[in-house]
This record gives sequence, C-alpha cells and structure tokens, in this order.
Amino acid sequence: MGGILCIAITMMLAVLVLLFFQMPSFLLQDSEVPAIFKITNIRHTNENGKLNYDSYMVIVNSGAKSYENQNLYAKTYKNDIPLDCVISTMNGHDFISSQHFGVQNLAGFGSKGATWYSNAMIWIDYTDTTFHPGDEITLEVYDNKTRQILSRHTYTA
Repeated sequence: MGGILCIAITMMLAVLVLLFFQMPSFLLQDSEVPAIFKITNIRHTNENGKLNYDSYMVIVNSGAKSYENQNLYAKTYKNDIPLDCVISTMNGHDFISSQHFGVQNLAGFGSKGATWYSNAMIWIDYTDTTFHPGDEITLEVYDNKTRQILSRHTYTA
C-alpha cells in the first residue's frame, strides 16, 4: 500500500513540475500577439474641425496577408477596460449599425467586398465621446471560426 502511495505522489509531483515549466510558454504566446491590424488615427473632431469627441478610428491591415473580413470580429478596450460595443464582423455589407451597440458605422476599402487586403483601411465610427485625447485604446481582432486572436494593437488617442 505504501509503495502505491509513493508512486502516486511521485507521479503527481512530476505532472506539477511539467506544468510549471510549460506555464511560461502559455504566457509568452499571449504577449506575442502580432499587430496586423493597426490603429493609425483616432479623430476627435467632426468633419468641420470642431472638437466633439467624434471617436472615429482608422485601422489598416499592415500584414502581407489578406483576410476574409466577414470572418473577423473585434473587441475594443479603453485604458484596459473593455468597451460595451459589438463589432461582430469587419464586413461593411454585413455590419448593420442598428444591431451593433456603441458603433455608429463601419466602412472603408477593407470592409468592401469579402476581402480585407493588405494595406487597405477600415474606419469605425464609435458613439461620440467614446474616446478622449490621451486615452489608451487597444483593438483586438479575432477569427470568427477559430475564436483565436489574430491581432492586438494599442494606440494613444
């Protein structure tokens, strides 16, 4: 009985040691998320240049690969706090603003058609006053099929 107990304890300790050495790789994977879809600008003024905290974000596909925009969704964070907005697709045709909270419109060459080509832009018009100068904005883009994160980029508004 004592021999079986010693073997069981040894096996559990071996598993714990193995998990301990595997943990850093899990943490490194999360920090190594590439910035494929980069925020290039956040506009705080209306079309006439008047400060109204318009919260208009411009994003570019800076990667070499094209993506099916209907298979992408996005999460937005302001100062590390998730925004209560829904961007369930990056396809402008499929995006219906009345069903998306916190976002007025999504448009741009990258949202037209089925493909977001390399160097193409998409702009997202969030609800006014969502962003203010100095806010740290993080945009994460995910694959709808795999639910895996594809890109993370942080930008100071």
